[in-house]
This record gives sequence, structure tokens and C-alpha cells, in this order.
Amino acid sequence: MDMKNIPFGITDWAQVEPTEYSGESGMATWRTRHFDNLRVRMVEYSPGYLADHWCTKGHILLCLEGELHTELSDGRQFVLRPGVSYQVADNAEPHRSYTTTGVKLFIVD
Repeated sequence: MDMKNIPFGITDWAQVEPTEYSGESGMATWRTRHFDNLRVRMVEYSPGYLADHWCTKGHILLCLEGELHTELSDGRQFVLRPGVSYQVADNAEPHRSYTTTGVKLFIVD
């Protein structure tokens, strides 16, 4: 991650326009800011959300509320609860997520 050309600033996430994306089931709501080559997001998955693809993008992801289940293409599975994060590099380990309860995440990629 190369953080450059980013002056000090504050983001009020409630003021960032949301964009909705359908999963295989459920909805994802993204509030996204771009800082040079970084994408920073506040993401909420509705109860019953299941990603519609295997993701190969690298992320640093922090669970803020709810419970997130993440599975890797090799079969490993992980559960994130508030205060737990994961990190994965670009093209390292395909992953996809789901939640039965709904979840709120902070993601940098």
C-alpha cells in the first residue's frame, strides 16, 4: 500500500452517498471514498447477504457490528465479530463472504 498525496481530512460517513449492490442473496451498501490509489469504504451487508463472486482483490477489513463469515476457495472458513479484522493481498487467496445477521465493515483496498 503506497499512501501518498492524501492531505489530512475527516470523513463523516453518514454524509457519503450510499451505493447498493445485489449479492447472490441480500444487499450490500457501500459508502466509498477514494484517496489517490486507495479505496476506503464503510460497507453494510443485509441479513442473508451472500457475495455473488469469489474476490481476488486485497483488503484490510475490520468488522464493526454484526458477524461476517468469510470462506476461502481452499475451504477454510473464518468468522469475524466486532473488533476483529482480516487482511489479504491482491490475487493471494480468493474469498467470499456471507452474513446471516447483517454486518457493518470498514474496508481499505
